[in-house]
Amino acid sequence: MAFVSLLAAALAFTPADAHLAFETARTLAEDYAPRDAGTHRGRLASLYLLDAASAAGADVRRDTFTAATPKGERSFTNLYAEFRPVDPDARWVVLVSHYDTKPGVDCPGANDGASTSGLLVGIASAFSGWTARKGNLLLVWTDGEECMESYAANDGLWGSKRAADYLYETGRKVQAVICLDMLGDRDLSIVVPANGTPALAKIAVHAARRIGKPGLVRPTDDCVKDDHVPFLNRGFRAIDLIDFSYGPGNSFWHTPQDSVANISEASLLVSGRLVAEMLNILL
Repeated sequence: MAFVSLLAAALAFTPADAHLAFETARTLAEDYAPRDAGTHRGRLASLYLLDAASAAGADVRRDTFTAATPKGERSFTNLYAEFRPVDPDARWVVLVSHYDTKPGVDCPGANDGASTSGLLVGIASAFSGWTARKGNLLLVWTDGEECMESYAANDGLWGSKRAADYLYETGRKVQAVICLDMLGDRDLSIVVPANGTPALAKIAVHAARRIGKPGLVRPTDDCVKDDHVPFLNRGFRAIDLIDFSYGPGNSFWHTPQDSVANISEASLLVSGRLVAEMLNILL
């Protein structure tokens, strides 16, 4: 009986949650592309995600801000989704996904941006009904992950810099920041770049084993510039979970082939189960 109770207490990411994630990603890729940062369509995409996450049970707020870019000052919009805290002073886990597309590139961004933005909506659905949690969750959809020219102090990662500053300034007890990127690939293979917190990488590998996918997550010696970097720079424990082998030789990345045809609901189910298991360990 105790074993059954433990199973019942665990956070579960279900096929219904994966379907919601996929449909959200599909809508972003088909109805809100391009959604380059600081553009009208980008703002429409943020409103769509706000409505989708709110319907999934999250308390969502928009954070619109301006920042310098190589093309002048631009406006960006982050989304933050919280759930009623178990205890405001209890530890927090932060899940991050960008939703913008690469500026100036003909790319729907189905995997790169939409897949994990939809995944966060699916996680919101799963988490909203979880009554056994002992910690708190913050979901962050960032705008402006993609650089306009090349990553620099005023180019790229605008939304995550803003979010990292917000967490630092509010003094939240954040025990983990997990960046999710390109996890809807039909041929799913997740790596954890070396520029991250090793203890969290071990938890990701352990969580993959616990869901019966021991080869799913692989630490790599490569470093990746992604939304986890500003959190690391602010002193938070953070990692990036990314599938950076999208198509032969990563050939679908930032091209028209980053379309709904090349992502799958099954991959989002596996990714969601992995993240849910990490939350079971961390919370």
